[in-house]
Amino acid sequence: HLVESGGDLVQPGGSLRLSCAVSGSSGFDPDYYAFGWFRQVPGKERERVSCIASSDGSTTYADPVKGRFTISRDNSKDTVSLQMSSLKPEDTAVYYCVAYRFTYCRDDNPPRYWGQGTQVTVSS
Repeated sequence: HLVESGGDLVQPGGSLRLSCAVSGSSGFDPDYYAFGWFRQVPGKERERVSCIASSDGSTTYADPVKGRFTISRDNSKDTVSLQMSSLKPEDTAVYYCVAYRFTYCRDDNPPRYWGQGTQVTVSS
């Protein structure tokens, strides 16, 4: 249901935009899911990065990315995007698009569907 794109090699301080194409199928209505992004570095657990609720469009961000990353959703195109700016080497990770179990953004709402991931590398 979820296909990410946009991962790349970028210099520190640069910007990058990730996109996630959401495709519906029998029983999957995007209107009933919050969407977001996780990231994972080898040897570490996956980390929540951001979430956008389908109930009211509210957004949440992990502390390390607040003020630098912006999540958005284009319902007409069924796309979820993550605009990343002022990138740091510690942002290097595989980024995963997720559809959460419910419509809201809270820690008690677990991811239900995952994309395949896209690599973001921040290095000079």
